[in-house]
Parts: sequence; structure tokens; C-alpha cells
Amino acid sequence: MAKNSKKSSGKKKKSSEPAFQIISENRKAKFRYEILDSVECGMMLQGSEVKSLRDGKLSLDEAYIRVKSDELWLVGADIAHYHNAGFWNHDPRRPRKLLVHQAEFRKFAGRAHERGLTLVPLRVYFNSRGLAKCVMGLVKGKKLHDKRETIKKRDTERGLQRAMRGR
Repeated sequence: MAKNSKKSSGKKKKSSEPAFQIISENRKAKFRYEILDSVECGMMLQGSEVKSLRDGKLSLDEAYIRVKSDELWLVGADIAHYHNAGFWNHDPRRPRKLLVHQAEFRKFAGRAHERGLTLVPLRVYFNSRGLAKCVMGLVKGKKLHDKRETIKKRDTERGLQRAMRGR
């Protein structure tokens, strides 16, 4: 008797889960700044920080990125204490090193020194391999009239959506 078993073709089945899991997004950055360019970079984290990120305990509200001695540092991001870490817990507001390719570093660090430009974290997420990634943006601050224009556009789009639903 022959068995009716098929060998797998080596391809992985597509799951219904998204390719990445967003932990936190800096929504205020989209309102306060004009985003000129962005790049994905890795993060050097301690074990308790990763566990806390998996619980979604991250705040990017006051965070920014600083260039120090040819390295990028995420400053001001608040990763809350992990409740099961006990004695080995991390400092919630410590600077964290960001990892980028050398060519990307030169491009972004050089432009960050231009007048009026800064580096801001836009989003932190776990990729499909389970690694914590940060999307860093090169941004320019908006003036007050630009912010008003953004609010106006958002209100008109919301009104159009309401009108379309009301049909």
C-alpha cells in the first residue's frame, strides 16, 4: 500500500498576519514637521526593553535622534519598565544606539547638520523576523501657517468622507 503524502515544495505558506507589528508611531511628527526623507534602522536594546516593547510600552512623543562620534543615538524615547524583570530592569529614558549602513549614515548625518533640519523617529515596529526596527525621518519644522493649512486639508477631507457616507 502506498501512502498519499506529498512532500513540501520548500515554500512557506503565506499567513494572514501582517509582515510587521507596529509598536508605536510618532503621529505628532507628521503634524509638526515636513518629512523630507526616511530610512529604516535597527536598535540596540536590552532584554527587558524588548519584553516591554512586546507589551507596547513605548512613547516617542519627546524623542529625537542625535549624532555623536559617528553614531546615531535615540534620545528621549521612553520604554517603560518590564514588570517581571525585577532587579535587572533597564533605565526607561536611556539613549539607545541606532544601527544603519555607513552610506545611509553619511547621507542623513550630513544633511542633519544643515540649518533647520533634524532627525526624528517616526515609527518603531517588529519586522517579520522579530527584530525591533525604527523608521527615522529627516524633517524640517513647519511654520504656523503650514500647520493651519494641514488642519484645513484634514477637515475638508473629513467633510468629503462624511458626504460620501451620507449618500
